[in-house]
Amino acid sequence: MKIRIGYEIVYECPQPTPMILTLNIHYSRMNDVLVPDHLLTDPAVPLVAYRDGFGNWCSRIVAPRGDIRLYADGLVRDSGLVDDQAPGAPQIALQDLPEETLVFLLGSRYCETDRLSAEAWHLFGQTPPGWARVQAICDFVHQHIRFGYEFARPTKTAWDVYNERAGVCRDYAHLAITFCRCMNIPARYCTGYLGDIGITPVPGPMDFSGWFDVYLGGRWYTFDARNNVPRIGRILMARGRDAADVAMVTTFGPSVLRSFLVRTEEVPADCLA
Repeated sequence: MKIRIGYEIVYECPQPTPMILTLNIHYSRMNDVLVPDHLLTDPAVPLVAYRDGFGNWCSRIVAPRGDIRLYADGLVRDSGLVDDQAPGAPQIALQDLPEETLVFLLGSRYCETDRLSAEAWHLFGQTPPGWARVQAICDFVHQHIRFGYEFARPTKTAWDVYNERAGVCRDYAHLAITFCRCMNIPARYCTGYLGDIGITPVPGPMDFSGWFDVYLGGRWYTFDARNNVPRIGRILMARGRDAADVAMVTTFGPSVLRSFLVRTEEVPADCLA
């Protein structure tokens, strides 16, 4: 299948404001890109691109005083298959993990392993290690948290989410990631596009989505505690230790978000001729 993706984000800045933007499709999907999602701005401003320490494609701009519109449209080829499933995938002993996975065992800005370690072992210490343990964590988080955009705030951590029992998709991911790390399973935060493909459309505006990967059986697998079912059409934009590493827009100065629109939809076959 082919999926059309894109966004339009408008900020108002009272003064020239430097920004870092992490809005492009991840390099791991480059072979699937049919129409590149080039970042455009209105008014046009100089743009400098670079790769961060996690391999994400980032852009630097200085937004002028007044409104600036950030927008892109792209087309991506997708297999149309749901997320890979491997119920027999084993947990790798900590001493045998590859060095590059170890950073995803540590506490981070939104994932306080030190505060949740005892609770993680209390909740999941008797579960079978490996895939079944990660699924048990997802089941718990999925049932523990009530979803609502009114519960979102930029300072909310896994510890806050655990105690408040409410949040948005990134909060589900942060709590599940923290529990996995407490159980010695490497887990990394992911963000990207996830449309209502193969499911009943969800009411409300489209948004970017947050999920996570875990390292089991010698490779990374995708899990999604918010939806807690395998999904079709997941298109990765960026990944890191938690949401602090993959913020879509980081502004270095005052700014007001005026509008935010995300598009991700399957292109009907009769439109591809």
